[in-house]
Amino acid sequence: MPFHTGLVHRASLVLVLIDVQERLAAVMERRDDVVATVVRLVRFAELIGAPIVVTRQYPDGLGDTVPGIAHALEQAARTVSVTVVDKMSFCACDEPAFLEALYETSRSQVVVAGMETHICVTQTALTLAKKTYPVQVVADACCSRRGADHLTALDRLRTAGVVVTTAESVMYEAVSRAGTEEFKRLLAIVKEG
Repeated sequence: MPFHTGLVHRASLVLVLIDVQERLAAVMERRDDVVATVVRLVRFAELIGAPIVVTRQYPDGLGDTVPGIAHALEQAARTVSVTVVDKMSFCACDEPAFLEALYETSRSQVVVAGMETHICVTQTALTLAKKTYPVQVVADACCSRRGADHLTALDRLRTAGVVVTTAESVMYEAVSRAGTEEFKRLLAIVKEG
């Protein structure tokens, strides 16, 4: 598939999961839907061979990655690179280990999901965009404690030139054609939702 501005390009894609952690998720609106969507994104990344970078904000206080997502990541790690970066900064880009993990993927297009949309997701996405990464934030794979914060963050990201998208849009753009064995496997992932 030729690269088009605003579309996902599978050979360039790296999936970044921001702080989808147990104690944080416990207080999120839409947490069950968001966790299920993040799991589908992990399975999709595994399907297309895309690396995954996962952050955990202050894990001593906020806990580990949500168990369902952690299990999907363990499965994906059998075939794709999965890197976990612990952080204290809200913006993942302020952690040298995050930037190093991103660089080591050799990928240039960042697809972001996670918690909270208006804090760590927004700060990371805006900084990556400033560093000239094409960034897409997956709206249905992000959430905040309050819906208004989530929606305001998405508007702010759009205004700043970050593409706000959905999980299915990302998946279908990357796979790009029907009638293949890969597409059949994608359909199974999509139908989980």
